[in-house]
Amino acid sequence: MDLMILPLAVNLVSEHLLLLFSILIFAAVLVTKVGSRYGVPSLLLFLLLGMVAGEDVLGVRFDDFELAENIGHFAMTIILFTAGLETSFKETRPVVRQGALLSTAGVLLTILFSGVFIWLVSDAAIPVSMSLTGCFLLAAVMGSTDSASVFSVLRSKKLHLRENLGPMLEMESGSNDPMAYLLTIVLTQLMTESPDSLGAGKLVMTGFGLVFLQIVVGAGVGFGVGYAGRWILGRLRLASSPLYAILILSLGYFANGVAGLLMGNGLLALYVTALMIGNRADIPHRKEILNFFNGMTWLMQLVMFLMLGLLARPSKMLPMLVPALVIGLFMIFVSRPASVFLCLLPFRGLSTRAKLFTSWVGLKGAGPILFALCPVVAGLEGADDMFNMVFLITLISLLLQGMTLSPVARMLRLSYEEDPQVETFGMEIPEEMGMLRDHTVTEEDLKKGPTLRDLGLPHGIRVMMVRRGDSYLVPHGSMPLQIGDRLVIIMGDSDD
Repeated sequence: MDLMILPLAVNLVSEHLLLLFSILIFAAVLVTKVGSRYGVPSLLLFLLLGMVAGEDVLGVRFDDFELAENIGHFAMTIILFTAGLETSFKETRPVVRQGALLSTAGVLLTILFSGVFIWLVSDAAIPVSMSLTGCFLLAAVMGSTDSASVFSVLRSKKLHLRENLGPMLEMESGSNDPMAYLLTIVLTQLMTESPDSLGAGKLVMTGFGLVFLQIVVGAGVGFGVGYAGRWILGRLRLASSPLYAILILSLGYFANGVAGLLMGNGLLALYVTALMIGNRADIPHRKEILNFFNGMTWLMQLVMFLMLGLLARPSKMLPMLVPALVIGLFMIFVSRPASVFLCLLPFRGLSTRAKLFTSWVGLKGAGPILFALCPVVAGLEGADDMFNMVFLITLISLLLQGMTLSPVARMLRLSYEEDPQVETFGMEIPEEMGMLRDHTVTEEDLKKGPTLRDLGLPHGIRVMMVRRGDSYLVPHGSMPLQIGDRLVIIMGDSDD
């Protein structure tokens, strides 16, 4: 018997719907284990799991594109906000210009190259007729790299890249949605209205003016609310650490709403607000706040990708497989590299290897699929076929690019090993106090004597905690150590 999810009229607290969601989320959490073992991006597995649960396979019917667009937009706000909180100004400052060019001119060039290519091959490769405007609309939908995919893949694979590539790629993916989204809206409106009554040239020029306005206003509101948030956090003391996380999130949504009222881009305002707040050195309970947002981000990714997978109909995608493969490969191997190399041409400090890797990190994901819902909601002819092509291109990108980022980085000699993760046993230490390190006691350490004092630690180095099995011990000089003890060490200035 088919399980049906009725649009809008569904009871969100019904036992049947909660049971279905619990099963899907439980299964999604389990497949992350498979992904980490075999190097498959978790987001790809979430999409595939949603497709399996959908109407064509297990019979779960969900076809409310407007509701999916709203839920997806909300999920993207959480993902972007978390990314902004975790992004360091110190790391991104040297690559601000590169990231800004890639997220604006790079997106525009990718859309231009891809749109022309789609128009040239549309008669031969695409089984449905597409106008020139439709070709550029399809390119605009896929013009940006997806922030959820880039953040998830780079961080889950723990890629540590040379030449400051990590911050640049995360900045690009976190700020390039406005250009692609606004061009999608403009081209959708252009195809909806009558060209004679509308004036295509006027609409296009107005559209580019709107893009500029949205970016400027969105960034301005984000900086303003972010500075105000830093001031508030420096003077406010709350009773519980979760309240700080909720307060910070409310500031992000405030920036989003104000930017929208002022004709700015809300997502950009929210991202910039998170950047400003996240780079305040003395945020109370920073570790707990970031853990809270990381948990929220995983939940939003699960919900969004499962939902988009449920929208997909494999039976309707098969006729679009060949055009999706042709267009997807062109974007991966031609339009993305061409736009990256042109945008990064003035930056001679970046090596050719770095530019090649940047070209390869053109990951598609939930963003393009969500943008593809706009023509569907607007009721454009052929919008369902466009959605199916975008979905397939996203799968191709996650398979081809998402699964090979680590090997490509190693092949280009751009990755390096990370310092071992420091075991702090839940303690939060302000950075200004010094650097934290952990150390496991070996037989060699105990040759001079069995006690902590016998280690002969130099000035400025102190042992703060000793973990022995499941026990936590307060250290003192005469404490006898055992092989395998874990020491938390702080390295800083000493007055003795």
